[in-house]
Amino acid sequence: MSPGTASVATMLQTVAIRGYRSLRELVVPLRRLTVVTGANGTGKSSLYRALRLLADCGRGEVIGSFAREGGVASALWAGPEHLGGARRTGTAEGGPRTRSVSIELGYASDDFGYLVDLGLPQAKETAFGRDPEVKREVIFSGPAARRATTLVRRTRGYVEVAADAGHGFDELVRDLPAHRSVLADWAGAAPELVMVRERLRDWRFYDGFRADTQAPSRRPQVGTRTPVLADDGADLAAAVQTIIETGTDDLARAVADAFDGATVSVAVNDGLFDLQLHQRGMLRSLRSAEISDGTLRFLLWAAALLSPQPPSLMVLNEPETSLHPELVRPLAALIASAATRTQLIVVTHSPTLRECLGAAPLGSEDSDAWELELYKDWGETRIAEQGLLTTPPWDWGTR
Repeated sequence: MSPGTASVATMLQTVAIRGYRSLRELVVPLRRLTVVTGANGTGKSSLYRALRLLADCGRGEVIGSFAREGGVASALWAGPEHLGGARRTGTAEGGPRTRSVSIELGYASDDFGYLVDLGLPQAKETAFGRDPEVKREVIFSGPAARRATTLVRRTRGYVEVAADAGHGFDELVRDLPAHRSVLADWAGAAPELVMVRERLRDWRFYDGFRADTQAPSRRPQVGTRTPVLADDGADLAAAVQTIIETGTDDLARAVADAFDGATVSVAVNDGLFDLQLHQRGMLRSLRSAEISDGTLRFLLWAAALLSPQPPSLMVLNEPETSLHPELVRPLAALIASAATRTQLIVVTHSPTLRECLGAAPLGSEDSDAWELELYKDWGETRIAEQGLLTTPPWDWGTR
């Protein structure tokens, strides 16, 4: 199944994060398009980073990603394990813990779900004290990881796979290193492991784009067929040429609508690809090094959103940043169109972008687009208006 086909056939229903920064325990319902908003400091960036860490599990990079954040200890929820007492008394106080100190990340989808539990290192004498250890991993079917729906389970170094006909579990490995994920080392052992790993690797994240004079997208680059734009936009010209050669006119229409009839093309010299923008009234095209910052950023977003091979999930972090207000509506049109081909999570501050996307309030059953507003309560990130009926089923399990 190609990534493009997978993006239409399957969709994430839930993302769950526990113990990461301000995300003490957040279970997020998702639609085809999910718009995440909220005031500064409410946890939008933490949610974005948690999603990236979850994707890194599929790439075998999550340990290094945590180390670069300062280690798992610095990324842990800093408040008390429970906040009920603080909300009753007005005073936050620590107390005896009822579960292990950990960061847990997971998702549930139309096919398989995944949960990983990352904890503090146990080795007392090591130079790698910032590295978290993988304490537990679960792959399951359905909306939550319960025993009857578990397909693969890992507790510390011991990994088991569900036996045929539901007759218990068969041992897969008993000494998997704590710094390795079962997705990285044993994906070939079961088809569900392969599917979860490839889904996570397929996710794409775009967190703004550089447009300064040294930005990678401003320099001619060796070009190869590029169906998916790189996260730094370095292969912009090759991505644009790939879109052009698909024969669709979506990119041409988006550029013309955004820039008063402008056209975009790619010059190729000795294998080096360079973007060209021709505007009405100009005697020559502008090279990528000459394009204005806002225009270049819009072209980067257009190349990402018009991917001929859309990923199963695309996460955009404040795409309106540094765009001229007149470009926000064309950007929203690109996002809305992309949401018909792939699942999108858009983190935004922009009232205009939110208005143009027209996402319905949380819980609107007849809408494929929901808007989730984050807020802080005693340092904890929560979703406004979320209650029992709008919180997806989720089971964290135990070590």
